Amino acid sequence: MTEASRHGGQPSPPLPRVRLVDVAREAGLSKTTVSAALNGTGRLSPEVREKARETARRMGYRPNATARRLRAGRARLIGYVVGEFADAPWTFLESPYFARLTGATAATALRRGYAVVLLPAGSLQSEWADLSLDAVVVADPVADDPVVEDLLAAGIPVFTDRSVEGLPGAYWVDVDAGSAVREALDHLREQGARRPVVVVPDSTTRFHTEVYAAHRDWCAAHGLPERVVRVGEPGNGPVVRAVETALADAGPDRPDALLVVAEASPPLVLEAARRQGYAVPDDLLVVLVSEDATALHTEPPVSTLSLRPEAVAEAGVEHLVAVLEHGRREPAGTLVPTRLDVRGSSLRS
Repeated sequence: MTEASRHGGQPSPPLPRVRLVDVAREAGLSKTTVSAALNGTGRLSPEVREKARETARRMGYRPNATARRLRAGRARLIGYVVGEFADAPWTFLESPYFARLTGATAATALRRGYAVVLLPAGSLQSEWADLSLDAVVVADPVADDPVVEDLLAAGIPVFTDRSVEGLPGAYWVDVDAGSAVREALDHLREQGARRPVVVVPDSTTRFHTEVYAAHRDWCAAHGLPERVVRVGEPGNGPVVRAVETALADAGPDRPDALLVVAEASPPLVLEAARRQGYAVPDDLLVVLVSEDATALHTEPPVSTLSLRPEAVAEAGVEHLVAVLEHGRREPAGTLVPTRLDVRGSSLRS
């Protein structure tokens, strides 16, 4: 029998909301004590604090979000936008890197009592003007990104990459792109590569600008020509076509190593190399900048350069929480080391 049939076809009336005074009465404590216990304030013994919290859990008490916001002066909302995807603002979750970065940002924020709101890239004025955002994460902003400029002008704390270093109200977490590229190229050279080619996005983000510069300097230091193919848009299709272009030279100077900085599926990159007549790793050493788990399961397994999105997200949220809850206002930043996972695709026996 359903609830509706037991009440003459009418749905059951909603249960009354459990109030703070109900929890206090049940626990045998004052409202002030229970409020302090649930908000982590006041000088209470661990036993009293746990009693209040356990009673609230058992009774299904939920604090009034509006009242909490008025008391704290915060909505506990963090905006999140990917600057590099302004032309296709909702496609970034198709990227393993941005999917992991977004998930880790949301999970870390939630542990600190904040919810994440996904926003489209581009000029955000119309989207965020009516939202009570406490702060905004701008992942991979483009050069002179209007989103960052608009948010800082509005006095909203921003977490983004190192391009904002020193700006009031801006906090950054970044990876050392130059060191990462040099580490990958040095590894390929140690394995015997002398004609590496690099596939990179045609992008103005700080990360990709540093990749270009590091590759140029590395080639100059080793007396090698720069072999670069740029990809005009994200996605497996454009990147795979760029890989095929990079490997199309059939002469004696054809590439003997491939570093793909533009994100693409590891199996598809290997297939593209084979279509161009390369055996990996015998003819061609391969390293991808990637967070794609399929790299572990290809034949051979693909070496990857990880930008460690979980570490980036955790450091970024910690910066924002420190600003929002402890009033820290001086610009601050963190440089997260990358990780090169060497596998069969870049090892020669």
